[in-house]
Amino acid sequence: QVQLVESGGGLVPPGGSLRLSCAASGSIRSMYVMGWYRQVPGKQRELVAVIRSGGSIIYDDSVKGRFTISRDNAQNTVYLRMNSLKPEDTAVYYCYALMTADMAVGVTSHWGQGTQVTVSS
Repeated sequence: QVQLVESGGGLVPPGGSLRLSCAASGSIRSMYVMGWYRQVPGKQRELVAVIRSGGSIIYDDSVKGRFTISRDNAQNTVYLRMNSLKPEDTAVYYCYALMTADMAVGVTSHWGQGTQVTVSS
């Protein structure tokens, strides 16, 4: 069984910074993609940033230049450094991983439990 455990959310004023972390554990064989999505009530979950095992990165346009995603492949951990935060960044942030794992057929997607990020003065 695979688990994704997130940490680092919280309340921060506009212009502030936060760092999210997500560690994947369990019977992981190969980790392909790790990243972050976010969701606000009444809206669909949307991509924030993802990073492939080879290092290529995709950012949503709304966070380019402010957020930085990084990854520790040896530890199956992904980070999201968020700078210059805006009120519209307020959301529940979910860790995402695409992998192969024991007791699973093929490539499977996994999600963390979510961590709340609130940007408000």
